[in-house]
Amino acid sequence: MPMLKTNSQYCVIQSVIGGIAHPRIPLKNPYLVDQGGGVHILPGVGGITYNVAVGDSAFSFAGDHVEPGVSITLDERERDGASLGALCILACIGNEARVASGEALQARGFVTGKHGGVEHVIVDFAPSVLDKLVVGDRIQIKAVGQGLKLRDFPDVQVMSLDPELLQKMGIVAQGNQLVVPVTHVIPASIMGSGTGSRHSFSGDFDIQVSDTDLTQKYGLESLRLGDVIAIRDADCRFGRSIKSDAITIGVVVHGSCVVSGHGPGVTVIMTTSKKLIAPKMEQDANIAHYLGIGRFHRPAPQGRRRGK
Repeated sequence: MPMLKTNSQYCVIQSVIGGIAHPRIPLKNPYLVDQGGGVHILPGVGGITYNVAVGDSAFSFAGDHVEPGVSITLDERERDGASLGALCILACIGNEARVASGEALQARGFVTGKHGGVEHVIVDFAPSVLDKLVVGDRIQIKAVGQGLKLRDFPDVQVMSLDPELLQKMGIVAQGNQLVVPVTHVIPASIMGSGTGSRHSFSGDFDIQVSDTDLTQKYGLESLRLGDVIAIRDADCRFGRSIKSDAITIGVVVHGSCVVSGHGPGVTVIMTTSKKLIAPKMEQDANIAHYLGIGRFHRPAPQGRRRGK
């Protein structure tokens, strides 16, 4: 398979660092209200999530916005805006991550997503590493990918994607189009929280799944964390908006949610306002498969995993 022509040799490689974030649940009002008025108290964002990995179902777990593996951010003392922005923008899916403190020092993993609002970068580590990590441990990322360009497709904007992962995704040029393997194709009209943001270089936007008929129509019950999907009529070059004939490619980065307007989150990795991307349905179009990580390469845990 021929390599895509890119400017990867000119992409800057720069370190960014964050600490493992503590899970967050408001103490005085922990209830989540679903579309039908039901109330829930569930695990959510942050922390070290031992039994959820890329490749797992986006719907199976009893949680809300659950992030697989390890969630990192900057603490309040470090959040000067620009530093947090550098972490959340420069980190790209597929970047190598390294544990920089604690018992798991020097262990390696991969960035698997970015979650807006809470401003988390999500990292996959092997289970043996997760057992050695503690909240607060520092994770350094070798950030590269922003500024990546496709030389033969200048009107396709690439973002938040490691150049080496791009070449592993089975994307090929056919005539004037890029053929991109995906697991699902959905319309921009069902995208919810995060739509309308000012840019798409950090965070994510959510697939609304409260309409069961639409969920079945687009086969979303089979959606997995790490799946590469196509969103028709979504133009994410300058924020996230709806535009006829545009198409966006993204990665599913966090689990589903019970709150209206929310659902599995998608980090954008490629977008165009023109008819330049042709999605190709492939069951294995998942970053766990491409990177050799997550549930594609290890069995689900038996019973309860004990973490530190």
